[in-house]
Amino acid sequence: MKHLVEVEEGREGSDGGPSVGPVYRSVFAKDGFPPPNPGLESCWDVFRMSVERNPKNRMLGRREFIDGKAGKYIWLTYQEVYDIVMKVGASILYCGVKQGGRCGIYGANCPEWVIAMEACNAHGIYCVPLYDTLGAGAVEFIICHAEIQIAFVEEKKIVEGENQQLDLPVHEKQDICTIMYTSGTTGDPKGVMISNESIITLIVGVDWLLHCVKQQLNDRDVYLSYLPLAHSFDRVIEELFIFHGASIGFWHGDVKLLVEDIGELKPTVFCAVPRVLDRIYSGLQDKISSGGFLKQALFHFAYKYKLHNMKRGSKHDEASPVFDKIVFNKVKQAFGGNVRLILSGAAPLATHVEAFLRVVTCAHVLQGYGLTETCAGTFVSLPNDFAMVGTVGPPVPNVDVRLESVPEMGYDALSSIPRGEICIRGKTLFSGYYKREDLTNEVMIDGWFHTGDIGEWQPDGNLKIIDRKKNIFKLSQGEYVAAENLENIYGLVPDIDFIWIYGNSFESFLVAIVNPNKQALENWAGENGISEDFPALCENPKAKEYILGELTKIAKAKKLKGFEFIKAVHLDPVPFDMERDLLTPTYKKKRPQLLKYYQTVINSLYKSTK
Repeated sequence: MKHLVEVEEGREGSDGGPSVGPVYRSVFAKDGFPPPNPGLESCWDVFRMSVERNPKNRMLGRREFIDGKAGKYIWLTYQEVYDIVMKVGASILYCGVKQGGRCGIYGANCPEWVIAMEACNAHGIYCVPLYDTLGAGAVEFIICHAEIQIAFVEEKKIVEGENQQLDLPVHEKQDICTIMYTSGTTGDPKGVMISNESIITLIVGVDWLLHCVKQQLNDRDVYLSYLPLAHSFDRVIEELFIFHGASIGFWHGDVKLLVEDIGELKPTVFCAVPRVLDRIYSGLQDKISSGGFLKQALFHFAYKYKLHNMKRGSKHDEASPVFDKIVFNKVKQAFGGNVRLILSGAAPLATHVEAFLRVVTCAHVLQGYGLTETCAGTFVSLPNDFAMVGTVGPPVPNVDVRLESVPEMGYDALSSIPRGEICIRGKTLFSGYYKREDLTNEVMIDGWFHTGDIGEWQPDGNLKIIDRKKNIFKLSQGEYVAAENLENIYGLVPDIDFIWIYGNSFESFLVAIVNPNKQALENWAGENGISEDFPALCENPKAKEYILGELTKIAKAKKLKGFEFIKAVHLDPVPFDMERDLLTPTYKKKRPQLLKYYQTVINSLYKSTK
């Protein structure tokens, strides 16, 4: 495995426990994990040291509005932000909140969010983000559970104390920096306690990785902040940019105008969740299909030519410089013209979308994997290695990783194709669930965090996420079904956007709720002389038959077992969403809620198929 080094051997199970595979770490950490910079002890040091190095650099920017229209970005420098942070920090202390107290932040991404966060960091106060998407009940739960003493709320004025010099407390590395509540798919949110050490270790490891692949950040880089700061993914990315004295520009809150914000800001790094990249992919496909014959022919020729060269090992900027200028430059300009890194996280990115974007964006498209409990970044694919498409790459050089066998699902960490639950060890790990030691002990065993995700090592040391440990159920004939694994396979069908597969121990076959791809279904309808709008098409029996046929084709191609074939589908024109409580804020399926919402439909599918 060229991207890994083995640090401990695998072993068979003992005392009834499962076997475990070898312990690996990144080849970039073969001589040990990179140490933090001298004096870098806390997230406050990250900010403070950048202010000292780059006081006049642009730090936080937002678009000014003139006559109701968004204009240019206006900026606060690092020194200006520092001065405001000191005033806000004084105000928090004036309100009686001391080191170790809890401060909530409730609102969309904006400069004030980061200012409030840094004011907490300055005084050792736990920053507790409140999700806009969690709903009123969950927000109330977090406020009470975390015993929040003060909160910054969007569009509320903050009373400033006098501008005074304060003696800031000394932060030890193990001090808690933030408590991030994860929505989860069942039950109340869990408060994930993340220490300064976890965030510092993550930043240093990612920075070393980028250095090793010649993509290191610098103080001229620009980042667009639009993914929720309440999630660890965006939080650690912004900490990384602050670490380098780089610039963070905020979107102005309208997803329909996100492209306009990108065009104005011209970021160099763009982070996204798969839902955003799926929309970009669909939009590009629409533009391609609406072009004339010659434009379509040129694009497809250029795409196949560059794809072929990249698969043979060419770097993306050397695979087809001519076509980059005359064909793909329009896509590059759609991302502002300066993007060099596009990072996808929070959920799996479809392989065909990742491959397409790697070719047409003229940028490195990397897929990462991590959890709030691992401080987000744990694995990330590497630039200019097309073999990594469909994987999350090797681990970041700050953690040890191993697979643990899951016999009841047929996953063996010691087999020729190692598969098992992904377990992580290292200083990036969380300090436990707030007030829930019982839940902490369920996932933290002998220093290893058990993710609940099933991974498969690839021959070169990349990791592929293939399943979820808990998403398993038994059919009436006694066969076990791994739902997430099947959803990943059926998700390869380009005619669908999202699929939820259901079965239970009282039924002998599987059914599914599908969000079909609007363009693909309308194209099929046009080719078959059907003139109906999208919602009507989703009710059309012929359309259901067509989608079911496409699902069956992929099942046969992937040699699925008979009981893993889907026997009936319902097409929903409305994508699964958070508004109906069907998805978590990181776009993971809430299976109990999906069943509750579609129970009548599920019953009908089983009744009509028997």
